[in-house]
Amino acid sequence: MNQSVTGKFISIKRREKNLTQEQLAEKLGVSNKTISKWETGKCMPDYGIVKSLCEELDITVAELMDGEEAEEKSVRAYDDEQIMDLLRRTQELEKQKNILYGILLIVMGIAIQALSHTFGGSDAKDFFSGLLLGVSIGEMLVGIYVLGKNIAGR
Repeated sequence: MNQSVTGKFISIKRREKNLTQEQLAEKLGVSNKTISKWETGKCMPDYGIVKSLCEELDITVAELMDGEEAEEKSVRAYDDEQIMDLLRRTQELEKQKNILYGILLIVMGIAIQALSHTFGGSDAKDFFSGLLLGVSIGEMLVGIYVLGKNIAGR
């Protein structure tokens, strides 16, 4: 599955239906920026909207994932439900990975903060201690952002 190929296919099928990005977005309940991101290959549609997208464009889920129309007598190894399940599980794993990254950043920030307290005594050591403390706070804030973004569902 190639996001760019899939995105171009979405764009072609949308134009064949004489729909603007705004019109398709309205039918699917998403923003036109979301449609643009799909069509440019920056991201893929969420599994929860794939069926609706396919219905609006009169294509199958397999055609969407392949980025091309299936030939008339082609045989599919997987049906639409299996593809949807695979897509759902893939997106859930991606979300879990990002949540783990957020937790890892927070834990590393705490560890660096603890390390920063072991330095001190001279100007250079105080500077290094303050630098580590700043890095640890920044790292924890990024971790909290990543964690919050993925828990909230983006």
